[in-house]
Amino acid sequence: MNWFVSKMSLVSVVFCLLGCNESKMELADFTSDGCSLFINGTFANPDLWEDCCTLHDMAYWRGGTEEERKQADLAFRSCVEKKTGNSELAEVMYQAVRTGGEPYFPTWYRWGYGWPVGRGYRAISPEEEKMVEQKLRKFRQGK
Repeated sequence: MNWFVSKMSLVSVVFCLLGCNESKMELADFTSDGCSLFINGTFANPDLWEDCCTLHDMAYWRGGTEEERKQADLAFRSCVEKKTGNSELAEVMYQAVRTGGEPYFPTWYRWGYGWPVGRGYRAISPEEEKMVEQKLRKFRQGK
């Protein structure tokens, strides 16, 4: 009987290590530093495309699937081009986020940076989506 209890305890610990952390992952409050490692605008208009970066940060903070990241990056490029009329600048910024935003980098600007490092590309569950909405409401109320 002790052997059985010991084996079941070990199995429980292994399952918890593999799965418990996923269900208890906490989402940090939303933060944005504007255009991480890049300027937010021009000398004449220093915040010209900063709102594009903030919207992009919301998507990156939330995380999700690889396809959601691609869509967020395309929307970012489009926003910058619309604000500036400069397709070359928009493309440079797009390539930078495509290159540096992988979820596996332990950076403050990685895909899914609101979640602990290691989440990778994973769809947001309905429960997690509620956390996302709650945190974004909190952010918007603080503005």
